[in-house]
Amino acid sequence: MADEAKARGNAAFSAGRFDEATRYFSEAIDLAPTNHVLYSNRSAAYASLNRYAEALADGRKTVEIKPDWSKGYSRLGAAHVGLGDYEEAIAAYQKGLDLDPSNEALKSGLADARKAASRSRAPPAASPFGNIFQGPEVWAKLTADPSTRAYLQQPDFIKMLQDVQKNPSSLNLYLQDPRMMQVLGVLLNVKMRASTPEEMETDIPENENKKSQGDTANAHKAEPVIMEVTDEEKQAKQRKAEAQREKEAGNLAYKKKDFEKAISHYTKAVELDDEDISFLTNRAAVYLEMGKYEDCMADCDKAVERGRELHADFKMIARALTRKGSALVKLAKCSKDYEPAIETFQKALTEHRNPETLKKLNEAERAKKEFEQQEYYDPKIADQEREKGNEFFKEQKYPEAVKHYSEAIKRNPHDPKVLSDSQKELARPTLDSTYFSNLVLGIWNYGSCGHTYSNRAACYTKLTALPEGLKDAEKCIELDPSFSKGYTRKGAIQFFMKEYDKALETYQQGLKFDPKNQELIDGIRRCVEQINRTNRGDISPEELKERQAKGMQDPEVQNILSDPIMRQVLVDLQENPSSSHEHLKNPQIMNKIQKLISAGIVQMR
Repeated sequence: MADEAKARGNAAFSAGRFDEATRYFSEAIDLAPTNHVLYSNRSAAYASLNRYAEALADGRKTVEIKPDWSKGYSRLGAAHVGLGDYEEAIAAYQKGLDLDPSNEALKSGLADARKAASRSRAPPAASPFGNIFQGPEVWAKLTADPSTRAYLQQPDFIKMLQDVQKNPSSLNLYLQDPRMMQVLGVLLNVKMRASTPEEMETDIPENENKKSQGDTANAHKAEPVIMEVTDEEKQAKQRKAEAQREKEAGNLAYKKKDFEKAISHYTKAVELDDEDISFLTNRAAVYLEMGKYEDCMADCDKAVERGRELHADFKMIARALTRKGSALVKLAKCSKDYEPAIETFQKALTEHRNPETLKKLNEAERAKKEFEQQEYYDPKIADQEREKGNEFFKEQKYPEAVKHYSEAIKRNPHDPKVLSDSQKELARPTLDSTYFSNLVLGIWNYGSCGHTYSNRAACYTKLTALPEGLKDAEKCIELDPSFSKGYTRKGAIQFFMKEYDKALETYQQGLKFDPKNQELIDGIRRCVEQINRTNRGDISPEELKERQAKGMQDPEVQNILSDPIMRQVLVDLQENPSSSHEHLKNPQIMNKIQKLISAGIVQMR
C-alpha cells in the first residue's frame, strides 16, 4: 500500500501536480511512518509549491530517521534557502558533503547558498511604496477586491506580504511577481496593467519628447492618476462587505444557540456573495447542530463543488467534507451506514491533515466495528456452533473443535454458559501415562454447565497451545468467577507449565466458591506433592535446571533477587542457618523464600 501511494506521488510530481503529490506522499507516510525516502519526496513537493516551512519539517524528519543519507541534507538545505536562512542552508549542504564529498547536487546547492548569503548581506534599496502596506486596513482592502481576494488563500503570497510589512524595503525583491503589482494597484487605487508590445514600441512625437525632457525635474511631483471605478464594481464591493456583516451576525447568533436566526444570516450572506464558501460551511454547522443532517450534507456538497471552481483553500474544502462526514455518522443505523462517513473523512484528510478529522475517522471506524459485532450476534447460531464443538471434542478432533468454539464466542461473546449435554465423563487424573490426557479433559459430567472459553481452553491444552489455553481459562473465570471448571482448567494448565505454586493458588481460589469440588481438592494434592518434591530436592538435575531457568524469567522472582534485604537473608540462610530463624518468623520474607523454593532457586535441606 505504501509503495503504491509513493508511486502515485512520484508520477504526480513528475507531471508537475505538486499538490496531488504531497497528498499521495502523506498517504504513504501514514502507512510507513519510518520510511525516510517518503519524507524526502514530500519535502521536494512542498518546496516546489514554495511551502518551505513544511519542506523544512520533512527535511528534518528525513535526516532524523536516516542521518547518514546525504540526500536528506540536500532537502534540508533547499528548504532553508527557500526560507532565506542561508547560513543554515550552508551548514546543511556542508554536512551532506561530509557524508558524500563527490555529490554534485550538494556542491551546486552549497555554491548557490553561499551566493545568496552574499547578496542578502547587502541592504536592499528602500521602496517608496513600503509604507502603504502598514495598518489593518490593508487586509480589508485586499479581501474586498475580487482581483486580490484569491491571493489571501495562497500561503506563499501571505508570507510575501507579511515579509513586506515587517521590512518595507524588501518590496523591491517581490516586484517581479504580478500578484504584488496587482496588490500595489489596489492599495494605490490605480488600475495596474502590463504594457503590450505595441505600446512599448510606439514612437513618441518630437514636440512631446521635448516637453517631457523639460518637465523631467518635476516628474516626481506628479500625482498618480485615479482610475474610475464602475458602478458595478462598487456594488460588488458593497455586496461582499454586506455579506461579511451577515456572516458575523450569523456567528453571533450561533454562539447564542439562536440557530434559526443564524441560518437566516448565513443564507443572506450566500445570496450576496457566492465566492466565499465559508458561508455554506457555517450554515452546514448550524444544520448539524439542529439535527437537519440532509440539509447539512447538501450545503457541504455545494461548498466542495464551489470551492473546486474557485480554487479555494484546501482547508476550507476539508472542513466541508468533515462536516458532511459528521452528518453521515449521525444518520448511521448499521455498520454499512458508516462506510460513506469513513470514506468522506478519508477524503477530508487528503485535502488537509487535521487531527480533529483523524479523531472522527477513528471513532467512525470503531463504531462500525461495534455495529458489525452486534449484527453478527446470534445466540441460536452460537448454540449450534457450540454443539458442533462438543461433538468434535468427543471425537478428539481438537482443531475443528477450536474453530466451532471460536465461532460460538463471536456469535454470543457475553454468554458464559455452554450447552453440555454431549459432555462425557472421564476418569480422575492419575500419574500414569494417560495423566496428561485425563487432566486436560477434566471431569465432564452429563448435564453439567460449562463455559465456551473453558471448552476451548481444553482443546488448546490438548494441542499443547498452553498460553492460549491459559488466556481462555482466565477469560472463563472473568465471565463467571463462581464457575469451578474455569479454575480446574487454569490450574491444570499451570500444572503442566510446572508453575506449581501458581496452580496451587488457582485451585485454592476455586475452593472458595466450591469447597467440596473433588477435582479442585485433587489438584491441590498434586501441587503440594510436586512442591514438596522440589523442596526435598527429589527432582532430576534436568528438571531443576529447567525450573530455575523458568523461574529466573518470572518478574516476581527477579524483584525478590534484586531486593537488598532478601539478598542478605539468603546469605544468612546459607552461611549462618541458626541465626536466620528470626528472618523466617516474618510472613512476608517467608512467602518470598517459598516463591524462590518453588522456582527451584533455593533448596531447603
